[in-house]
Amino acid sequence: MTEKISVIIPLYNKSSYIARALNSVLNQTYQNFEIIVVDDGSTDDGAKIVRGFIDPRIRLIDQENRGVSAARNRGVDEAISDFIAFLDADDEWIPHHLETIIRLLDKYPDAGMYSTAHKIRTNDGKTRWAKYDFIPNPPWEGIIPNYFKSGCEGDFPVSSSNVIIPRKIFHEMGGFPEGYWWGEDADLFGKIALKYPVAFSWEHGALYYRDDTNRASNKMRPLQYEEPFVKTARASLKRGNVPPEFVEPLNEYIAKTEIMRAILNVRAGNSDAARDILKQCKTRVFYHEKIKWMVMAQLPYPIFQCCRKINLKLHSMIRKNVS
Repeated sequence: MTEKISVIIPLYNKSSYIARALNSVLNQTYQNFEIIVVDDGSTDDGAKIVRGFIDPRIRLIDQENRGVSAARNRGVDEAISDFIAFLDADDEWIPHHLETIIRLLDKYPDAGMYSTAHKIRTNDGKTRWAKYDFIPNPPWEGIIPNYFKSGCEGDFPVSSSNVIIPRKIFHEMGGFPEGYWWGEDADLFGKIALKYPVAFSWEHGALYYRDDTNRASNKMRPLQYEEPFVKTARASLKRGNVPPEFVEPLNEYIAKTEIMRAILNVRAGNSDAARDILKQCKTRVFYHEKIKWMVMAQLPYPIFQCCRKINLKLHSMIRKNVS
């Protein structure tokens, strides 16, 4: 297959990382691509760094700050390919990522999205595999048996830095929902997985960095809204549009996501909201986690902060002793 791939990179104040991301695309073994960087109103030198790359396949688009979803959607609107790849500006690809995806496109043309396995670089500089559950052991590749069961009890096999989506399916699902700072990518991926097969390869294709302090997941602020896909999932369950084998994992996914929302609220000092969320949360798989955070939400915020600092320090000491 010689199809051109459109690579979309949203950029917002990631000047320290964007060159690494671009070089990881330019170093791919598969070279038939275009790169569209959408600068979402950055205030640093990221756009200047992009302009310093002399390669006609790279295009830089400037827009006022509207959020990562708007930047990705704008990139897709500007793309010329029928297949859209996404890469966050602070992550990178392994050289054979696109080559592996092309192989999956050839083998599974009816899939709704395609991804390679990714590793995670943590704050201490160590690298580990993402925690994949309910996927056949490596070196397997194929259609994931149950996307929601895999994502419910482990890391989701699809992320915003290791996925390619056919353009027609992207538009069918309405693209990334705008106006959210949490869960916008999971909504699109979940909608696709409810309707289409998901192809996956154990080939290591992407490196996801968790050491960037600018990630939305590191923000200490309350999350007042439900993750967009939680609403989507609940509506689909209510309408009876969910395949039977997905029903229980999807309910547990809702619970997992809502517990995470409660945790964010506890960390931001909004314990009342966290308790309300957890009271409504029904789960079998994450019952102990739910109870743990119900207890945490009862603590006065200064005491919670103190406990959290002690816990982080203990974890750091354990990691040093293990290494």
